[in-house]
Amino acid sequence: MVRVSVVMPVHNGAAGLAATLDSILTQSLSDFELIAVDDGSTDETPALLAQAAGRDPRVRVLRQENAGITRALIRGCAEARAELIARHDCGDRSRPERLERQCALFDDADVVLAACFVRTVAPGGECLYVTEADGDAVRRSLLEDDVDRVRALPHHGTAMFRRAAYDAAGGYRPQFYFAQDVDLWIRMARHGRIAIVPEVLYEATVATGAISSRNRAEQFESARLSIAIRDGGNEQALLARAAEIRPRGGRAGAVGDARALYFIASCLRRNGDRAWRRYARAALLRLAGVRS
Repeated sequence: MVRVSVVMPVHNGAAGLAATLDSILTQSLSDFELIAVDDGSTDETPALLAQAAGRDPRVRVLRQENAGITRALIRGCAEARAELIARHDCGDRSRPERLERQCALFDDADVVLAACFVRTVAPGGECLYVTEADGDAVRRSLLEDDVDRVRALPHHGTAMFRRAAYDAAGGYRPQFYFAQDVDLWIRMARHGRIAIVPEVLYEATVATGAISSRNRAEQFESARLSIAIRDGGNEQALLARAAEIRPRGGRAGAVGDARALYFIASCLRRNGDRAWRRYARAALLRLAGVRS
């Protein structure tokens, strides 16, 4: 049995897939499998994944009709053969020692969920910010704080967790198209400790067309529903409400893209990076396209 199952959902991720695969397949810990769930891609993603699987037997490719990241995660985790499951997002990159360093945290039998610090970059590679966290503080927040103050892991893609704790918590819930990670971490936090490597081992890229960029209001509302369930609300009714929250397209999605570009520009300007002007200009052009 392999030590770690890395689960990576992919939907039309060809542009960043090669760099992501390279960062995973060159890890210092070699005893793992990579489960890539192709969520109905229509670009070059299927061909790139097939090539990777042909070159490296650790790569397993699953394909399904487009159903969204949550259902892709559910399938990938169900297929995992290791005692530890690690997440990874397409378009992001892990430092070579990430899996090894996070695996070491599970030498503590009380740890059920682990992560690391994250460097977040713009589509052009410019550094936006670094996210740090303390595992015990994150656990307390997940179990006690309201939606305005709750702290989760530094990034969904950094997560590594015990398969037994994942199953005991009930796994990802299909009703949550958004905030499926916060919903799972809340339930998993009841089963043991959260530990975080105090070092940047993961680089996340802000993609303006990603659901987290386009649908922040939906993310917030979904997290609110998960916390309401945690606090004793009517679970059946709240899950039914979560199941109704789905992505916005058309003009709303374009506005979300513009907001994401403006956010990138704001971060870069604060950092003194003159590239902010390029992203600000792109945001204005996106809005102009919406209004025309």
